[in-house]
Amino acid sequence: MNITNWIDDFKEPLFIAGPCSAESEEQMLRIASELPPQVKIFRAGIWKPRTKPNSFEGVGAIGLNWLKKVKDDYGFKITTEIANANHAKLALEYDVDILWIGARTTVNPFQVQEIAEALKGTDKIVLVKNPVNPDLDLWIGALERLNGQGITKLGAIHRGFSTYKKDRYRNQPQWQIALDFKNKYPEIPLLCDPSHIAGDRNLVEEVAQKSFNFGFDGLMVETHHTPDEAWSDAAQQVTPEKLKSIIENLKIRSQDQENVDYHLTLERLRNQIDDKDRAVLELLSERMKVAKEIGELKKEHNITVYQPKRWNNLRECMIELALEQGLSEEFVHDFMTAIHQESIKIQNTIMAENTSI
Repeated sequence: MNITNWIDDFKEPLFIAGPCSAESEEQMLRIASELPPQVKIFRAGIWKPRTKPNSFEGVGAIGLNWLKKVKDDYGFKITTEIANANHAKLALEYDVDILWIGARTTVNPFQVQEIAEALKGTDKIVLVKNPVNPDLDLWIGALERLNGQGITKLGAIHRGFSTYKKDRYRNQPQWQIALDFKNKYPEIPLLCDPSHIAGDRNLVEEVAQKSFNFGFDGLMVETHHTPDEAWSDAAQQVTPEKLKSIIENLKIRSQDQENVDYHLTLERLRNQIDDKDRAVLELLSERMKVAKEIGELKKEHNITVYQPKRWNNLRECMIELALEQGLSEEFVHDFMTAIHQESIKIQNTIMAENTSI
């Protein structure tokens, strides 16, 4: 891709902040006045693609006037999300400095193509969030469509991926996908959206720091002066004061190449461990569900919970398999014993249900 280096025009790292949604001119100006000085770009959602109907979907084009007021009064560059060609044309008309394409739009190549054609030849910066599903090619494809229309000031935003199984994060970071993007296109600035990954303001700082450990170029953080009263995504927005604290606490890793390689490699390996640990816990949960079914079956047929022959056969089989995998016999014995004891505990609980003991 033909990429213009635009991020060097900003102080590194790049911080973008502002409310999830524009709610009023007063709200926008209040937040802009309280943002820390490290923030150079003010963001606000004018159009909000929502998961369910009858939700707040943004104030619409009137919000562009409020964005322009922020730009005029406080000197910020301004940015908003565009989800179709009409949004793109309106944003250009109001001289919005930076446009971003959201995760729900990135998944639709036809929609991205229409936006790219509406922006053809623009010198505006266009950022593309990763698609909601973990598809690197779809992410890259959106940027290629924009580049194919002569748009060279491009950037990417990592906001995590939707998943059916929820854990502590709203969207799974799956950092390796973002790192694969970074490795493939090092010339394209990569920002992190810790607000959408976290889904919880108490986790935003943790996610932000992890992104800098990976060498990201900046952050887009949702910020609201009264976040609990926000019209959308209230739980993940931080106050300007908290944003200031987050920025000041961030550890920006050394740009010494040897140090960068060390931190990137270490974080990549730790991320793999986190993924494996999560997978192990999910498998253990599934195993215990099966143990519960076995307990119910034993109770129905009046069979004892503990079956020594079955346990000895299982243990011997697992130890043999463990040795083949390079694991110590002692470790696997202790691990399997702990699992077996938990299974016994679950089945004993089932045996005691509705029974006088």
